Parts: sequence; structure tokens; C-alpha cells
Amino acid sequence: MSITHLKAGDVAPSFSANDQNGNTVSLADFKGKKVALYFYPRDNTPTCTTQACNLRDNYAVLQQHGIVVLGVSPDHERSHTKFITKHDLPFTLLVDTEKELANAYGVFGEKKFMGRITQGIHRTTFLIDEAGNIEQVIKKVKAKIHSQQILEALALV
Repeated sequence: MSITHLKAGDVAPSFSANDQNGNTVSLADFKGKKVALYFYPRDNTPTCTTQACNLRDNYAVLQQHGIVVLGVSPDHERSHTKFITKHDLPFTLLVDTEKELANAYGVFGEKKFMGRITQGIHRTTFLIDEAGNIEQVIKKVKAKIHSQQILEALALV
């Protein structure tokens, strides 16, 4: 269950956020490139790790198609750095502790987990084109084959 209001054809909300090294990263930095902006709940949790490692394992193919991968979660810089180091992740992770990006993209909200209703990040990926428009939204992310989902959504396979 995803809650985002954004859809293909919408202008992607602009953002600036710190990466795992404390550097400011903005959507505008990637004008002229395709971006896979993926939101995930937490570093070093089983499904999030599976998803990140799938993107890592297929990163060369994504790069061949000119796709920049940016991960976003509410974790802080140190957590992102540990996650990257532990799993040898080759892409940038953005810090969203205040959930500003998650709210702008409509992926933070009510979730059901083990019969309980909680607030959290809905695992969602936005594929943004070279002009900064949303090309596709992947709402039903499958962690084990996520890079394949990205390539299929962009009709690259």
C-alpha cells in the first residue's frame, strides 16, 4: 500500500539533502540524467538490505543506461555510512531524518505491520527523467529484483 499522490508526468519535487558524507545533494545536480530515487524504511534491516544489495549487484547495468541511484531513508549520516561500508554500496544515500523528502514525495504515512498500525516510510521508487519529470512510480517494490523493475519500468529490457 503506497500513499503517494505523485504520478508519471508530474514534475518531481525539488530537494536538497545531505548525503552519507555530509555533502549537500540536490535534484537539480542531476539535470540531464535519469534518476532512480528510492525510499526505504531503515538501514541494515532485512528487506532494505536485500533491496540495496540487488541495486549494488546490478549497478553497472543501471549505469550503462545512464541511471543515477539515490536512496533515501530517515537514518542519519553515520548509519548510512555503516550501511554503505558493510554492504559495499556504490551509490549515494540521502539523510531524511525530518522526513521532508518523504513527505514531499508522499511516501510517509500510516502502515500496517504485524497487525499494528504505525507511521513509516512506504517503500517506493520514483524514476525521474532528464528534465526532472517523474517518468514512472514503482509502488510495489520487490526487493530481490528491484533493479529489474527499474529497467522494465523504463522499457530498457
